[in-house]
Amino acid sequence: MDLDVFVAAHQAEWARLETLSKRRRLTGEEADELVARYQRVTGHLARVQATAPDPALVGRLTTLVARARNAVTGRRATGWREVGRYFAVSFPAALYRSRRWWLPIALVSLLGAALIAWWVASHPEVRDSLATPAQLREMTRPGGAYQAYYSDRPASSFAAQVWTNNAWVATQCLVFGVFLGLPVLYVLAQNILNLGIGIGLMASAGRLDLFLGLLLPHGLLELTAVFVAAGLGLRLGWTVIDPGPRPRGVALAEQGRATIGMAMGLTAVLFVSGLLEAFVTPSGLPTWARVAIGATAETLFLLYALVLGRRAAATGETGDVAASDRADLQPVAA
Repeated sequence: MDLDVFVAAHQAEWARLETLSKRRRLTGEEADELVARYQRVTGHLARVQATAPDPALVGRLTTLVARARNAVTGRRATGWREVGRYFAVSFPAALYRSRRWWLPIALVSLLGAALIAWWVASHPEVRDSLATPAQLREMTRPGGAYQAYYSDRPASSFAAQVWTNNAWVATQCLVFGVFLGLPVLYVLAQNILNLGIGIGLMASAGRLDLFLGLLLPHGLLELTAVFVAAGLGLRLGWTVIDPGPRPRGVALAEQGRATIGMAMGLTAVLFVSGLLEAFVTPSGLPTWARVAIGATAETLFLLYALVLGRRAAATGETGDVAASDRADLQPVAA
């Protein structure tokens, strides 16, 4: 295709579309003309991308199509209604639709942590390889590092620190999924290894009940959020490998938007777990009460993801952005 001839042939039409897109008020005829020209220029953009992808022309037409699209569909102001819809529909639907990834990951991870804990607790040589006897005693003694970790800082600053750290771990899992999921496996393995070692060391010191009493109130929800992030990251990585019937770019864009869109929801979940870790875990409540609070939070999340999420998914919700916010795609002959 001769780009100079193509531009000359359609320059007037592009200029007219730009003029219509900038007008605040349109007559009925002008509105119909805007839609018709928008559709034609979208076709022009697809043709240029397929046959002669000149960067300058592609950029110009992309901007023009985006502006016209806003004029056709109307600009939406994101407000509390959109936030409410996200947490009531989009986020639970995405959780439910990805359950076949994060539920198995949760089971395998917990089994792995249990095996590591057994290995550490039942093999003195393994514990000796981790730290010196004095260091091990300091970590596991009454008031030692594992116990003092939850109460040696002001609760508010500790909650912020925990939230930031956990949100960063979850974000790594979400973002690194695009690299075939391999970094996600590393991040997940590090967390499971640390969990297993901590349980194993406290079990070897005869203080497993205390450790679980400190871990479970916040750890159930916190670990679930990490498992969800890991599952979504691995799902994104698998999309790179096997996009299915869709073009790889389209499949990756759709799954990527849904995955990154989960970050806000998981940040909220981790905020709740951070509050539990800062204010409930080190509190003076009986162990059974603290564990009951953590178990309640975990149960509510699972009901949210698997029951409310199922209902939302049944309506066709995928967790992707609204159809009106997605890029326009038009079939192009090879």
